[in-house]
Amino acid sequence: MSHAPKIAIIHPDTLAAIGLKHMLQEVMPVVNVDLCRSVWEIPDAEIDDYIHYFASTSAITADLHFFTEHRRKTIVLNSSPEASPSPFTGFHCLNTSVPEKQLVRSLLALEQAAHADGRNLPPSVTACNSEKHLSAREIEVMTLIVKGLINKEIADRLNISLTTTITHRRNLMEKLNIKSVSALTIYAVTHGYVDIGDI
Repeated sequence: MSHAPKIAIIHPDTLAAIGLKHMLQEVMPVVNVDLCRSVWEIPDAEIDDYIHYFASTSAITADLHFFTEHRRKTIVLNSSPEASPSPFTGFHCLNTSVPEKQLVRSLLALEQAAHADGRNLPPSVTACNSEKHLSAREIEVMTLIVKGLINKEIADRLNISLTTTITHRRNLMEKLNIKSVSALTIYAVTHGYVDIGDI
């Protein structure tokens, strides 16, 4: 029996790490995410078990040798709006100081580049994704929500009433047990309903 893949978030700011953990689990719900304040909290025996290390710039600076050795697995969490500083050249970087929608888009782009269709995940992981039963109309409403349309625009586009649009939206969120547009966006992209370029 294969185990779920693991990601480590190495960040001294616990609140930021918890927020990122939540987002990563939305993007890849079958992945286990561990929080560490430094690489020293990871047991030596588990170092190679992680498919990715999401690390703050301070964590990377403190242990640059470790992250350089694991460059392909490392994603720098850069909170500076400027381009990556020179010590991080050659690393994958994720700007965390952008609006939520843009951060979700960046996480999805990383996931799609590395794990599209689950090709780099264990076979048992991809089998865990159970498809929810959405009506054709709910799928139409979902794609328009994710593309940024408001309820009135969706109603006009689909030639349905505003009340019907709101009902479809509520039913869709309840079926998927999703509470935010960001989570809905992640679901729609990772399940192939919307192309990442359309959000």
